[in-house]
Amino acid sequence: MTDRDTAFAEYFAARSDAMRGTAFLLCGDWHRAEDLTQQAFTKLYLAWNRVSRHEVLDGYLRRTLVRTYLDERRLGWWRRVRTTGTPPERVAVDPGPEERVAVLAALSAVPARQRAVLILRYWEDLSIEETAELLGCSEGTVKSQASRGLQTLRSRLSPTFSTD
Repeated sequence: MTDRDTAFAEYFAARSDAMRGTAFLLCGDWHRAEDLTQQAFTKLYLAWNRVSRHEVLDGYLRRTLVRTYLDERRLGWWRRVRTTGTPPERVAVDPGPEERVAVLAALSAVPARQRAVLILRYWEDLSIEETAELLGCSEGTVKSQASRGLQTLRSRLSPTFSTD
């Protein structure tokens, strides 16, 4: 095993679970999340020698993951493979409160670009500027996409989380 492979294997071991979690929040399916994570790490491995500053690997990998997710949605692959309105299998989620299930279901109703913004801003805790840079859009677009995504989430969650 070369030094390159060893360094990559260590990075993969340290970051794969976090990236898989982010991918799950983006797509709402553990199997697809695994595929997205695998694709993102494969792209990172191919570019490993070109990434001169290894302190920016998380940002590079996160950007690759989000772009892979968005590209997959644009290509229509998801629509061709998915034959029903509901997935044939339920998402493998650790047993938890009903609220978690409701939030995940509501998140799946948010359009892909808005969902990406919500995940990056509120799950990954990136700034507006970092999110805009990662998605290749303006800060105003990030703000408007976040606002619309939150509005969709609120409307989907209002029956579950009433304030009465």
